[in-house]
Amino acid sequence: MIRFPFKIKKTPKNFLGIDIGTSSIRVVELGRKGQTRELKNYGEIKIQSLQKSAFRTIEEDTLLLSDREIARAISAIMRETGIQTREVNFSIPDFASFFTNFELPPMSEKELPQAIRYEARSYIPLPLSEITLDWSVVEGDVSNKAKTPLKILVVAIPNEIINQYQKIASFSGLEMKALEAEAFALARPSIKNEKRVISVIDIGARSTTCNVLEKGILKISHSFNLSGNELTEVLSRSLKIGYEAAEELKGSMGLITVEEPEKNVREILLPLVDSIISEIKKIFQGFYQQEGKGVEKVILAGATALLPGLREYFAEELKKEVEVSNPFWSMAYPPILEETLKEMGPTYTVAVGLALKGLE
Repeated sequence: MIRFPFKIKKTPKNFLGIDIGTSSIRVVELGRKGQTRELKNYGEIKIQSLQKSAFRTIEEDTLLLSDREIARAISAIMRETGIQTREVNFSIPDFASFFTNFELPPMSEKELPQAIRYEARSYIPLPLSEITLDWSVVEGDVSNKAKTPLKILVVAIPNEIINQYQKIASFSGLEMKALEAEAFALARPSIKNEKRVISVIDIGARSTTCNVLEKGILKISHSFNLSGNELTEVLSRSLKIGYEAAEELKGSMGLITVEEPEKNVREILLPLVDSIISEIKKIFQGFYQQEGKGVEKVILAGATALLPGLREYFAEELKKEVEVSNPFWSMAYPPILEETLKEMGPTYTVAVGLALKGLE
């Protein structure tokens, strides 16, 4: 996680997590009361409320952010919800970061940064002067007495992206404490002290990210360009209906089998869902070949996780335990929100993870 020059002298009582997605912006405010984490507030704004184009687009492999529009949206959410907290963590989207992993010989903590930068040059397709590196030691002990190799997970983020998020925070009147890759934020509220090898899969609007964790430590993260939007688009084309109508139909019917062939949305969506599962299986197989361990449990996040019948189909095809992400499981909130939070949980997983980091 990329931290900035200012430091929090003590753990704050309230903290914000903001997830700037392709199709919406989500804000979560969490509070701390003793050892208890509390949901204080939340809010979301969709792109249709602001502009026709997406918040984030890719042009020549560079993430372009509409800084002032996003800041205006964040301010609107905070104004409508009455959020006063200003300390915030932002997430960096998977397609704006580059993950890689490699081994290093045993070394001390002092030697590690220089060794990582030297080795990273062979793996990252961008000049080191244009990026900022963050890393975690996923296996091995960093010390002068260590004798076993170190396994390092590295994420590279273009400096231009960091600068743009700093502008967004400034325009929004917020104090940005850290930027964190979505993969780390996604994992934090999902692990539940899990000792097994698990995978957290985020089927987003424009891409899918598959993360594999062991004992709560992120081991690998891979993204591929199959997404929830594509499911809507294929439905729109097949049934010759508008995008919004296709989105509504997808959300209501999903992978449910019906008797009327003309209403069988499942048959239209299955080929693309199978392609997503095929990519996931490849990632799982690669992890098994590398680590000699198999994924035992899958957690689905992102809006598409709520697609009717999707969890059951994933469980059947992957032959694994599959559940839908509930990032609010460990915190206090009014009982009346139980069903609402269950429904919105998968889409708020990243924002919750960011806010939880701020309370650590």
